[in-house]
Order: sequence, then structure tokens, then C-alpha cells
Amino acid sequence: MASTIPSHALRHLTLTRPWFSKIRCTTSLASSSEDPHQIFPLNADTGSKTGNNSKSQAFFPKKNQVLELECESLAFKGIGVCKVADSGFVLLCNNALPGERFIGRVSRKKGSYAEVTKLKTLSPHWDFVDAPCEYASYCGGCKTQNLSYEAQLRAKEQQVRELVIHVGKFSDKTPDFAHIMKPIVPCDILFHYRNKMEFSFGSQKWLPKELLHEKLDGNDNYALGLHAPGFFDKILNVDKCLLQSEPANKILATVQDSWKDPELGLSPYNVHSHAGFLKHLVLRTGRDMSTGLPELMVNFVTSSYKPEMLKPLVEKISTIPEVVSIMNNVTTSIGNTSVGEEEYTLYGKTTITESLRGLTFQISANSFFQTNTHQAEVLYKLIEDCAGLRGDASEIVLDLFCGTGTIGLTLAKKAKHVYGYEVVAQAVADANKNAKLNGINNTTFVQGDLNKIDENFGKHFPKPDIVISDPNRPGMHMKLIKFLLKLKAPKIVYVSCNPATCARDIDYLCHGAVEQKIKGCYKLRSIQPVDMFPHTPHIECVCLLELC
Repeated sequence: MASTIPSHALRHLTLTRPWFSKIRCTTSLASSSEDPHQIFPLNADTGSKTGNNSKSQAFFPKKNQVLELECESLAFKGIGVCKVADSGFVLLCNNALPGERFIGRVSRKKGSYAEVTKLKTLSPHWDFVDAPCEYASYCGGCKTQNLSYEAQLRAKEQQVRELVIHVGKFSDKTPDFAHIMKPIVPCDILFHYRNKMEFSFGSQKWLPKELLHEKLDGNDNYALGLHAPGFFDKILNVDKCLLQSEPANKILATVQDSWKDPELGLSPYNVHSHAGFLKHLVLRTGRDMSTGLPELMVNFVTSSYKPEMLKPLVEKISTIPEVVSIMNNVTTSIGNTSVGEEEYTLYGKTTITESLRGLTFQISANSFFQTNTHQAEVLYKLIEDCAGLRGDASEIVLDLFCGTGTIGLTLAKKAKHVYGYEVVAQAVADANKNAKLNGINNTTFVQGDLNKIDENFGKHFPKPDIVISDPNRPGMHMKLIKFLLKLKAPKIVYVSCNPATCARDIDYLCHGAVEQKIKGCYKLRSIQPVDMFPHTPHIECVCLLELC
């Protein structure tokens, strides 16, 4: 029986591997009179307690019940999916992987599905591999690190496929579906691929359950690392991250060795009392364009400007050959932002450089830049191929959510003109700087909120031949979708970091929606999943839509 799936597209994925047993339970087992902590196993006897072999009733678990479960597939954000036989009721469990049998407690019910907290693994999942990172089971950032990379790719590709079918409403029974749905593009570099990592300072160190009895006081309770899953105020102390470059790990180790020295008088920011000095350590890796060697920027985010406090750390870090810039962003905000209200240079340059598709980009402390440079080359080549510019400088490109202009600038050499729109003022300034740096004169970058466009929006540029849309995770606002349907550009290349909202938006563009009073006018030609971040649940997609 098909399950009813919540509106935010946590959909069940059908894997090619056969499913194992599903949960079965009698009505009496599910009754409120039972002990809620009793473990209800897989393949529970479907007869009643009196021994009758009556057919079992559909089982809907109650909050706090402890169940023996088996994960069948992965859903959005890499969440494990378990299904109840008979009722099709869905139970979602974070950190559960396909084929894994485990004991879980129902932590929350949300109508058509429930959330489960994993208590104990009984047998490992399919395609198990040893995770090389010592923090993999705690961190949450690389939640599929102990799943073989081939299995990760299968799960991601299948997830996109299911979303395109169920949310996008494209039938896999049509002859052209196999040509539309492209196989996922893998990433050749599985570790050390991130060019930016943000670590947090904290006054409360997160500890695993087996160490919670330890009493930590003062500096011993300080931590520098990543937020523990589910906690805004506890930090998992990290000495090394396998996703960032080795020089960045050298910097992290240097800071870890020094910052808690009582003689320095440095204190981490406390999110409860709002006292403390150090908030974040942001490490960015670029390349020296003349040598090709890595160059790094270190950004200390602090609650106030006290350069004398940071001087001992700056002196140590600046001896690392790859470090060419040390910045200090100062923010008085009580939130978790790493973008400062003021910025100061403590050492070296104010920017680092990186190359992408033959262009050079200057990256400042708060610039947006594709986090995986190597795979961005692959992604941008796919975007360029989908755009299909003739190369005779006759076509207009509208670049929506343009960021620092990286996509638009890589297309500009073949276009007549590129018009880019972005809400972040600093990103627009960086886009204009990057255009000048690369000698590109046929681009116009404008600050504007694409969620708040009005009827005058289309009057500021000529009708485009190609629209590039690269929205953030929530996807495109309905105002923008309606604008695009009215604009009727011959071609849209939709670049998405969230396949769920991507499927929703291309459904509107292709099929329309009666409730929104819109009529679709595009045909989906291709959708190409791209794995930008191995070992994480994130998926990128490049979609090509052409006007009917």
C-alpha cells in the first residue's frame, strides 16, 4: 500500500535491492494498555494474544514505543525510511541506512508519518564500509561516510528520480523519460574537496553518552569544531576534518593547540549569556594563479574588535606558508552569523584567488563561491552545454540568483550580454569586480530581491534568449514563476541544490497549476543530478526546459 507523504517531499524511494521484512503487529500490541517501551520486532506474530490466527490490523505506532525496524531506503536529506506493512505507514530515522536493522523509539508523530530515534544497531546496512573519519558517527555532516560511494550515488539518483515522478508529476512510463532522466555524475575527489569550512567556538563541549559522566570545568569544557546534531549550544570538538584541504587542517590544529591557553585570556562566545569573544573560525582555500599552489584565508569572527587578543594566534598562523590572509569579522549579533558588521585585515591580503572555467575570481571573507571547486568545473560545463549558446554574441542571458556572477561570467564570452540579479549587495559588488578582473564588459549585475519582484521587473532588461535560475534551497517564489511563464524565454536552465523544490518548480513551469491560476508552457528536456558533496545528503541538479 502506498504511503501518504508529507508536503515537503520526504518521499519513499524504491530501491532495486529487494526489501527485507516489514513491521507487523497485532491490534493488541498497538493498544494503549501495552507497555510503550516493549520492543515490537520485525515479523511479529500476526495472531492475537489468545492464539487466534486472525489477520493483523494495520499498525500505527504510538509515541515512545520501541520498535525493531529495518531501513529500506533514503529520503530527502539522507533520512532513513522504514515502512509498516499493511498500512504503509512511514517511519523516518536519521542516521539509518538501507538494510540496517536497529532498535528505535518513536519520538514524534506527524499525521502521515512518524520520526524515530535510533537506539541500537542490530545488524549493519547494505554496502557497509569503514568510515575513515573518527567523528563520522557523531558529526552528522558526513552521515553516509560508512556507505560505499557507489551505494551513495544509487540512493541520490533514485531520490531525484522519485521526486521528479511524484512531485514533478512526470511519468516514468513515457518513452522519453529515460532520455530526460540522466544518470548522476559522480565526484572524482571523495575527500579534501571543500574549499571552505566554518568551525564554531563554544563554551559547552558535546560529549557522547558514554562520557557524559565526566565533569568538565572551565577551559576543559571549551570546544572548537562543529555543532552537534540537534544542539545549537553544544560543539563537537574537531581536530581534523577530512573534507577540507590539508593546509586548512594544519591551521585548525595550530589554533586548537593554542587558543585555550589561559595566558592568552581568550574566551568562546556563550550563546546563552551572550558573553565571550571568539565566535567562529572560517577557513577558505584558493590557488595562487602564478604557481597553482594553495593559498589560504583565515577569518576569525569575534563579538568585538580586540586585535591585541588575537595577535598571538595571528603570529603562529602566519608562519604556515600557505596562509596569505588573516581577517577579522566583528559581529555584535546574538545569532549564529559569521558575516561581520565590520571587517579588519590582521595579516596579508584581503582576498584569495581561484580559477573556474578559465576565469579568475577574487574571493573575500564573505564571498559566495562554489564550495567544491573541482566539481564546480563539471557543474558549470553541464550548465554551459544546456544553455547551448551559439557563440556569435547575439543572445541575451538572464542570470537569476547570480551570486558573485560565476555562472554568468563563464557564459559571457559567448553571449551578447548577461544580466544578473542577486539580493546580497556584497555578492553583486564581487560580481562586478570579477567581471573587471577578467576583462569582461558585457555583463550587468543588479542588487534585487527576486522574491519581491513586481510588474516592472521585466522592463529593466531586453527579453532574454536564455534564463539561468540558481535559487537557494526554498526554490523560486511563485511571483518569479509567474513572471517566467509570462516572459516565455525560449530556454530555462534551472540549477538546484534541493531536488524537492526543483521538482515542484519545474512542475509549475511545465504543467501549471489550477489553484495558482497558471498554465505551464515549458517542456522538460533533461534533468541531470550531480554529486557535489560525497558522503553528505546534498544533491545538485541541472534541468533544461524549452518553450513548447
